[in-house]
Amino acid sequence: MSLPVTLALAAALAALTVFAGWRGARPPNPFRGPRMIPWRAIMVTAAAFLLIVVVHLLNLLGVKTGR
Repeated sequence: MSLPVTLALAAALAALTVFAGWRGARPPNPFRGPRMIPWRAIMVTAAAFLLIVVVHLLNLLGVKTGR
């Protein structure tokens, strides 16, 4: 992936992580029923992919992260 694509993907994953964290932290509303979307699992998954994209970004910028 090129640098602009990696930056756009990192920004999208960061926004998804923050949004899912905000939605997962809201108190449940018993009148609306159970939550059908697992926001905390989405937050953790997006944060894990964000970590991978950040490492790829550092490699594109010339930082050696491997052996």
